[in-house]
Amino acid sequence: MKKILFVAIFVLGLGMASFGGNAARFESGPAQVSVLELYTSEGCSSCPPAEAWLSELSADPSLWRAVIPVSFHVDYWDNLGWKDAYSSREFTLRQRFYAASWGAESVYTPGFVLNGAEWQGWGETVPTDAHPEAGKLTVEVKGNEVKVSYLPGKFGGPYAVEIVSLKMNVTSHVTRGENAGRTLKHQFIALGLTRANLVPSADGFGGQVACSTDKADALAAWITAGDSLTPIQAAGGFLR
Repeated sequence: MKKILFVAIFVLGLGMASFGGNAARFESGPAQVSVLELYTSEGCSSCPPAEAWLSELSADPSLWRAVIPVSFHVDYWDNLGWKDAYSSREFTLRQRFYAASWGAESVYTPGFVLNGAEWQGWGETVPTDAHPEAGKLTVEVKGNEVKVSYLPGKFGGPYAVEIVSLKMNVTSHVTRGENAGRTLKHQFIALGLTRANLVPSADGFGGQVACSTDKADALAAWITAGDSLTPIQAAGGFLR
């Protein structure tokens, strides 16, 4: 495990109705759908096994129904021989924010976060029974517009939504760095992350969010309370 120090088609049991192109509807049930985040880099020799395990979830019956995987490529490996084309400073800052919330002095790859908490159980079954009454989340995608509706369970507001466009079935031929000479295969790559506050209404909370889906194969969205990054409820699925 590498460490670098820093200074401070059914979906979720209810199904998906496609409208053609990048248009779809995703719904959760009342039980929490877990969000599994992987922080990774093509420049890290320890990452391919973790990514291979995450990729197996693409054929798992629990995908979208009970767990939503997202692979965030960080950029702190980019100056060590190989520039990861999917890396982002935003994703690095997100991982640092998590680490700071745990009181950790470093971030590392591969690093997993399950429902907002550090998780080192990868390779095993993902726990998916955290909250039986997380509320119902509905996500409607029409082009680059995403409509979000959330009917809370027992959690209090205010609420925000985070939306990630995902790229599937990516192959990368690495020529330099720790993985030089290797062909890497990726699933669930985060292309970007959009966050927006939800507005209360008589039917719960909702919002219309602009989010680029032009290059995406799938989409994931999850609800958080206030400024927290911890997912409360999630929904997502394939766009094509």
